[in-house]
Amino acid sequence: EKFDIVKKWGINTYKCTKQLISERFGRGSRTVDLELETQIELLRETKRKYESVLQLARALTNHFYSLVQTQHALGDAFADLSQKSPELQEEFGYNAETQKLLCKNGETLLGAVNFFVSSINTLVNKTMEDTLMTVKQYETARLEYDAYRTDLEELSMGPRDAGTLSRLDSAQSQFQSHKDKYEKLRADVAIKLKFLEENKVKVMHKQLLLFHNAISAYFAGNQQQLEVTLKQFNIKLKTPGAEKPSWLEEQ
Repeated sequence: EKFDIVKKWGINTYKCTKQLISERFGRGSRTVDLELETQIELLRETKRKYESVLQLARALTNHFYSLVQTQHALGDAFADLSQKSPELQEEFGYNAETQKLLCKNGETLLGAVNFFVSSINTLVNKTMEDTLMTVKQYETARLEYDAYRTDLEELSMGPRDAGTLSRLDSAQSQFQSHKDKYEKLRADVAIKLKFLEENKVKVMHKQLLLFHNAISAYFAGNQQQLEVTLKQFNIKLKTPGAEKPSWLEEQ
């Protein structure tokens, strides 16, 4: 049984390798679904662009986290100097309060941006990747289908003796099996691409609205609108001093 499995694997590998080489050198014919392959290439290009956005958004959170930490330290320094410098107590005091407020708003913005990063990461590395895994299976099935189709065509053009007819029947059966597999995976890919597009639009509509509203509210100094934005998207910030690692440590 193991020998038969290895034998079938070897024959399949040989046929597929032969077909692949023929295609690359322009000698073999290749089954092409132009509409589907255009959609697949568009998905790959979209994934590359979203990966770039994800990388930049992560860089933004890291840089902004450092800014918030610096503001926190500066606020502490101002507060300390306010207590120890009576002649500048008021000036150091309101600067300490300003940094404290900026720090609080910055932490709120970080919560929103981190939610954005997490959602884009799920879309790119789980949802899109799942569809591309099915695409890879489809592309393998396409190669196998063409390999066995070519094999059947070559046998069909040969002499029709008893041995050839037996091999022809076997080739016809194998061709039909790979054709069924190819057509099923082609349908699976088409369905997944359709649902992925719908899901992408839904997710990105929400996340881009969140990102815009949070960034705009923060830089406009609108603390109330910033907090409303987080409530609108059901984002909960972790309480200070929690034992769990911070969101940045979980990246």
